[in-house]
Amino acid sequence: MPLHTRDVGHAQGPRAKQRNILYTVLFLIVAAVAVWWVYDSLASKHQLDWIKWKPFFTSSQPWQTYIWPGLQNTLKAAFFALIIALPLGALFGIGRLSDHRWLRMPAGVVVEFFRAIPVLILMITANAAYSEYTNISTDVRPLYAVVTGLVLYNASVLAEIVRAGINSLPQGQTDAAKAIGMRKSQIMLFVLLPQAVTAMLPAIVSQLVVIVKDTALGGAVLTFPELLASVRPMSANYGANTIACFTIVALIYIVVNFALTSFAGWLEGRLRRGKKSTGAVVGAGPGGGLETIGVPKLIVEDGHAV
Repeated sequence: MPLHTRDVGHAQGPRAKQRNILYTVLFLIVAAVAVWWVYDSLASKHQLDWIKWKPFFTSSQPWQTYIWPGLQNTLKAAFFALIIALPLGALFGIGRLSDHRWLRMPAGVVVEFFRAIPVLILMITANAAYSEYTNISTDVRPLYAVVTGLVLYNASVLAEIVRAGINSLPQGQTDAAKAIGMRKSQIMLFVLLPQAVTAMLPAIVSQLVVIVKDTALGGAVLTFPELLASVRPMSANYGANTIACFTIVALIYIVVNFALTSFAGWLEGRLRRGKKSTGAVVGAGPGGGLETIGVPKLIVEDGHAV
């Protein structure tokens, strides 16, 4: 095909350009009308008055009394849920990849069962179970229930992330490890999982963001004193400044989740650079055996990898 006609089909004609300009102008007009309507509605109800926003900028009391304790509880619940759900998800994800039917089938049933149930139902059920069958204090019972619900749901989601990450690796990685005599458990722990971490990291961090936001369900239903639950007493104490309270809390959620995703992006880039420095292919090792690049070097002694 001649060079001057190769990309003609992708060029926009005059009418297409005019339509795009018209759509852009219409969108801007609609957006401006929506912004004006929201502003006018809030201003007419005195929600934008400085007196309702003043406590957050001139006093530390709302931060120390309401926001900081709520943020601590949110991060505490998210932290415990993650450190429990992540290893559980890895175990069930690996279990679903097992060659043994007696292990693969139960793992699949557990994962699909808890992944299908809304996390709010899991929290309510856990709270009722703790109330009925344990002596856990009512002060910390909501925390236990929130963490339990988050663990059961997110462990099942993380199990699928782990399974997908391992399945995304080339079959040659497994074949190379088998060729030097590695057992299945060694292949999984020392070859597949280290390489799958980079592929799974964005999805894991996305799930962590979901965990942080889902802690608000405990505040709405189980009276768990997390960040979003601090809006009601804070608004009642500062003159019904509900919009200001929700705005400040929403900005805090944005900052926290942006920090998590930024850290994940930095960590992913660092892991990828580390793997590039060692290569990304399967080749022959110095001793004539196969060496899987991108994971710790495979050394063979007496026919076994160490």
